[in-house]
Amino acid sequence: MNFDYNETQIMIAQSIKDFAEKNIKPFIMEWDEAQIFPIPLFKQLGEMGFMGVLVPEEYGGSGLGYHEYVTVIEEISKVDPSIGLSVAAHNSLCTNHILTFGNEEQKRKWLPKLATAECIGAWGLTEHNTGSDAGGMNTTAVKDGDHWVVNGAKNFITHAISGDIAVVVVRTGEKGDSKGMTAFVFEKGMKGFSSGKKENKLGMRASETAELVFDNCRVPDENRLGEVGQGFVQAMKILDGGRISIGALSLGISKGAYEAALKYSKERHQFGQPISNFQGISFKLADMATEIEASELLLHKAAFLKQKHKPVTTSGAMAKMYASEACVKIANDAVQIHGGYGYTKDYPVEKFYRDSKLCTIGEGTTEIQKLVISRNLLKE
Repeated sequence: MNFDYNETQIMIAQSIKDFAEKNIKPFIMEWDEAQIFPIPLFKQLGEMGFMGVLVPEEYGGSGLGYHEYVTVIEEISKVDPSIGLSVAAHNSLCTNHILTFGNEEQKRKWLPKLATAECIGAWGLTEHNTGSDAGGMNTTAVKDGDHWVVNGAKNFITHAISGDIAVVVVRTGEKGDSKGMTAFVFEKGMKGFSSGKKENKLGMRASETAELVFDNCRVPDENRLGEVGQGFVQAMKILDGGRISIGALSLGISKGAYEAALKYSKERHQFGQPISNFQGISFKLADMATEIEASELLLHKAAFLKQKHKPVTTSGAMAKMYASEACVKIANDAVQIHGGYGYTKDYPVEKFYRDSKLCTIGEGTTEIQKLVISRNLLKE
């Protein structure tokens, strides 16, 4: 086992650090408070190769592996988790779904545009009345010649308004049938395909979240990904990788909050000494550092398995569950260490605290991760 970051990971980390200092850090609170989704920034990230991390070079991507991908999401999220979330959703959900299940023609049509961020990607599974119960979805597709007519809506969709390409799973069979769902690619401008309400969120406010609406939208059969009825199975496999993404996002938040708290604890003096000298503070820092270490080890184990094309459902769920719950606790402790200042927007821990909660909900709640893990354990 090798615990050192490889040269590519080190280069990526430094590259993002330099880029973020100039292009992200000065605008964090402006984007957060006005809920601005900074499309030009993602075009820049596309030029740097960070919007097609896992896409092979033949399709215009960076051709990197999961350890490098985790590093990208983690390093961006240490600075602004909402940007990390959008980069993760674009890479691991929309782009990866086409990469994994698209045919050669579909890959060549859409992947180069996604990998360079010429097009921003969205992915739709969740609906208003079906969160964890994806099998109960109401959005339907009915075959009509060489097209499918789609009606319904998806919600909590990242990039629903600004996205150019969306992979969406809809019902083509009976409700509740795991083989009754199919994935299609929708492109902005298709008649009957539009965006709806934008969510006003607690955190991750620079990452756009809104509704996708289908009103007799005709999508050609050539836009179907894989076989009819395979959409749910595909989605579950995509979410295995997506959970690694959220684990990396959580790790970035944890490190960002911890580093801010550590720095502040050394600078803030009370009773004639730095507050880091007090056991109440130093023990919090010890717990935070240990939880970060555990999150990182779980995450890179899952990334290793994914890279080797080995079963990753349990490891991915463990990494996502632990890292996300840890990041909420670490962000909370970081605010506590800052005291009253941690409750103001003048210090970064306030935003890490708000952003952290999404990690325990998105791409499968903590409760769903426990369900996934326990079911797999009981199968053994």
